[in-house]
Amino acid sequence: MSIATTPLNTTLQRSPPPPSLLVPSFSFFSPIRTTTVSVTGTRQRCFRMVTSCVSNTQSSVQNGVTDAVSVRNQIRLGLPSKGRMATDTLDLLKDCQLSVKQVNPRQYVAQIPQLPNTEVWFQRPKDIVRKLLSGDLDLGIVGLDIVSEFGQGNEDLIIVHEALNFGDCHLSLAIPNYGIFENIKSLKELAQMPQWTAERPLRVATGFTYLGPKFMKENGIKHVTFSTADGALEAAPAMGIADAILDLVSSGTTLKENNLKEIEGGVVLQSQAALVASRRALTERTGALDTVHEILERLEAHLKAAGQFTVVANMRGTDAEEVAARLKTQPSLSGLQGPTISPVYCKRDGKVSIEFYAIVICIPKKALYESVQQLRAVGGSGVLVSPLTYIFDEETPRWSQLLSNLGL
Repeated sequence: MSIATTPLNTTLQRSPPPPSLLVPSFSFFSPIRTTTVSVTGTRQRCFRMVTSCVSNTQSSVQNGVTDAVSVRNQIRLGLPSKGRMATDTLDLLKDCQLSVKQVNPRQYVAQIPQLPNTEVWFQRPKDIVRKLLSGDLDLGIVGLDIVSEFGQGNEDLIIVHEALNFGDCHLSLAIPNYGIFENIKSLKELAQMPQWTAERPLRVATGFTYLGPKFMKENGIKHVTFSTADGALEAAPAMGIADAILDLVSSGTTLKENNLKEIEGGVVLQSQAALVASRRALTERTGALDTVHEILERLEAHLKAAGQFTVVANMRGTDAEEVAARLKTQPSLSGLQGPTISPVYCKRDGKVSIEFYAIVICIPKKALYESVQQLRAVGGSGVLVSPLTYIFDEETPRWSQLLSNLGL
């Protein structure tokens, strides 16, 4: 397999200064008082001084990961800077009472008042992953596809919450639905096509130059080459510059409109927004683990409540146990752990009596109407339905998993 890339010339050239140019010296460059020094000599001394400062204040970086966490007090959270992912991220944090306050929309740094020790940095998604690895960020919200592509399985990246319920898509291989591909329905059939040889491999256009070759290798497809592209991949087969594309798919409408189709076995991964952290930051930076714990609890409580309604109703009964027994006969009325039942005190003829019981249960939104019908069937009336904002458990399971992953 090969990946078509264009090499970039990164050599920097600097013109030497005129030999006659002289500038006043500065005392911190040399302890000896002089009146003039050459620019070349000054630059050399400056370079030595700056190099020394950098070597004393920064840790070395190998394979994209710093040897140690840099010294700073603030926890840095990376968020997408543009697009639908950025909007949905800010909306989710706002729903969790973690509103991001940005003084100037042109600035790339912001604050979350509820997390005073945390800075928000707006970055491109791929840069969030890279800066988590380099130690410039401690936490980030980004798609799982970006984590997989640019993280490349690095053990320093930890998925704290893998399902934030937005940014849903999947990375998939797509081929034309015409010509030699018209009857091809699976990855296996695509791989067995006699057209692909070492001299004429399958050409795939993609922006995922790590996941693409990895996927093909894992599936035993040898004669394939990749070309890099960032956008408008759907046009590549029609233009004759690729046989297939490997791209993110949401609804699949764009593929159909460009006469492309997905095939069985061609999905590389499922993706949605996730909360990601640096292992080193969580274990070495003061306050990072506590910040992650709070963010995770808020996210879990809100996301769990998002699919539920609170239902309150009155039911006639002789006692709470008898009402509970009737509720338990209906499959949709069990609630999270069971119904809450309390007496309703009525006053009749000057006396207080108990004829009704108020029941409170949580109902999945998808089962709301069915649940109301079941309530009526067992004597429920005056049904009130309210949205839920948060459901806090004793402890979120993902927190226990995180501590286990960190060896804590």
